[in-house]
Parts: sequence; C-alpha cells; structure tokens
Amino acid sequence: MSAPPLDATGLPRESEGARGPRPASRPAPARRGARIALPAALALLAVPLITAAHHSRPAPYGDRLTVHGRVAGGGSAAATGLRTRDGAMEAYDRGSGTVRWTYTRKGRTPVTLLAAPEHAFALWSDGLVTDTARDGGSVRWHRAIPASAAWLRTPGARSGAGVLRPLAPGARMLAVVTPHRIAAYRAADGDLRWVLPARPGCAFEPARSLRRGGALLVAQPCTGPAASWTSQVIAVDDYGRIVPGRTPLGNGDPQRDGERDGVRDSGRGGGVGRPEN
Repeated sequence: MSAPPLDATGLPRESEGARGPRPASRPAPARRGARIALPAALALLAVPLITAAHHSRPAPYGDRLTVHGRVAGGGSAAATGLRTRDGAMEAYDRGSGTVRWTYTRKGRTPVTLLAAPEHAFALWSDGLVTDTARDGGSVRWHRAIPASAAWLRTPGARSGAGVLRPLAPGARMLAVVTPHRIAAYRAADGDLRWVLPARPGCAFEPARSLRRGGALLVAQPCTGPAASWTSQVIAVDDYGRIVPGRTPLGNGDPQRDGERDGVRDSGRGGGVGRPEN
C-alpha cells in the first residue's frame, strides 16, 4: 500500500473528496451606474406609452377638428367661407376653394352655421351650439340648448333658419332663438348673459326674425284670441328685451357698459333708459 502524497509542509495532502465541495464564488458587486441606469431606462420607455395614452383619449363631445392649412391673420369672414358638407362643418378659401379646416362631431351633423369675425358658430343636430376659431385653432366652447334636438327634426324648424343671430357689432353677443326661449351668450367665452322665455300660449319663430338698427325683431305668435299684435313681436338687443325704462345688466364689455350707464343716467331726467332683463 503506497503512502499518501505529502504537501509542501511534509503533511499528507488531502484528497478532493475529503475537503468536500468548494464554496461557490461570491458574485461581483453590481456597479452603481447600472443600478441608476435601469430605472432611468424604464422611465424613458414609459414616456411614449403615457403620450400615446393621452392622445388616444376620446375628444369631448365627439369633436374632431382637422386643420388642412392655416389662414393668414386668423381668416377674415370676407376671405374664408363656411359651409356644411358630408356631415361636417368646413372652412374654405373663397378665392381658390381650398379647404382650410373641417370640424366633425361623431354621430352629429351641423344644422346651420353663422360666420362672424374670428368666430364660426354652428348649431348641431343634437341641439349643441359651438364656437370655433376662424383659423381652426380650437373649438372654444360648447353650449347645450334645452329641448331643441327634437324640434330641429320637425319641418317647423326650417333647418335651423334664424336660430343663430348676432346681437352686437362684430357678433360680440350671440342670440340662440328657439320656440321656448331666446338665450344670449357672450361670444368670447360662451358665458350665458340672459334668457327670455316665450309668453304662456306663445312661441318664438326663429325663421321670422330680422334686424332693424341695433335691435333684433322676433315673431312670437300666440294662440289665445285676446293676444294683441304688439305682444306677438318682440325686440331684443345684447342687453335683453327692449322695453321703456329698462336698466340692463352689463355684458362684460367696458365700452358698452359705459354707454349703458350714460343712457341710464340720462333716462333719470325723463328720457328712455335701456331696458331691464
């Protein structure tokens, strides 16, 4: 039997089996840069996902505004026309016919349009009124007109004729005339300024309205036999119904409010002041 081999110290050398398995080597510590880079990379990957989720959100009121070409100077009423085509509201260049922008609402169609400086008003089949910038930059506001959707589907609505009417110079105020009421909105922000309901037994007829000077005359036929003819035509302006001795509320226009105050003061001396809403 041979002697076990000796190591450098003269002692017997241990065999591999006697020593047992060697302990596994410890992994190298992770670099600090790698620890920082991983969260940063995940954050960068998340940005496109967040952006995509933002753009995929449905537009309010089913809006879809598509700009095909900007209009210099915001698009004047003289240079840019408005029309309805294929269920869309469309702005086009009057000279070349080039489409500037289109505005659609899912499942709705524009019934009638009103062009004004810097504004493009539309009445839609669901009774919603919208204001779009003439250059197609944005849809500024939406306003729902109560009990109008069903009426717009009747022959008496005459395809919305006369429903949208300007009240002040430059269409600073917009009147929305329906059988049950006349509502006035400030064009700049869609703020509701006043509401005039029809008299009991009477109804406004938007198609039978016209402007005379600074007033909008609207027919209000009544069914009662005792109704006088004078009650069946009313006159309104941007401050409401025109009647003797009124004192109207302001509409947020400093110039017009100053004129109003001057007329009201002169009215105290026996003249006719502006009407009260």
